Parts: sequence; structure tokens; C-alpha cells
Amino acid sequence: MNNPTPSSDSSTILEPAAMISTEESEFEMRLKTGIWSLGNASWLFGITDRSIAAFSDGYLSAIDITQLFTAAFFFAAWLFLKPNWKSSRRSVRG
Repeated sequence: MNNPTPSSDSSTILEPAAMISTEESEFEMRLKTGIWSLGNASWLFGITDRSIAAFSDGYLSAIDITQLFTAAFFFAAWLFLKPNWKSSRRSVRG
């Protein structure tokens, strides 16, 4: 017959946990965005490097064109992986 009843203290304990969850979610989104931005810079550097290497000898070979198109394709795919701040905020807030 000893049923524990929720006290008013339990609601105050849950509030900081919800706040930490929001702060962790914001940190996670900033981290994802930072990694995505670093990836953009890396892909642009890679494409620029391959372009300079391809055009430095005066003509394009089939391998050079393949490397450029492959890098451009993966860069375009990387752009579609951009983290979405709006959807993550909705999932945290409920």
C-alpha cells in the first residue's frame, strides 16, 4: 500500500534535464555544421587541386576528366548533407 507519490521536487529535477538536452542538441548542431563547413572547404580544395593538375600539362586525359567529375559529384552529394537546424529544433521541443 505504499505507493510513492510524485512530489513537487520531481518537476524541478526534470527541468534542468530538458535544458541540458536543448543545450546538447544545439552543441550537436553546431558541431555538425562545423564539420559540414570543413568538408566544403576540403572538397573545394580537392576540386581546385585536381583542376590545376589536369590543366597544367596542356590537355585533358580521360583519367583527368573522370577524376574531376567524380570529385564534383561527391561535392554535390556533400552539399545535400547540410544539417537542418529547423528540423532538429522541432524534434527537441516536441
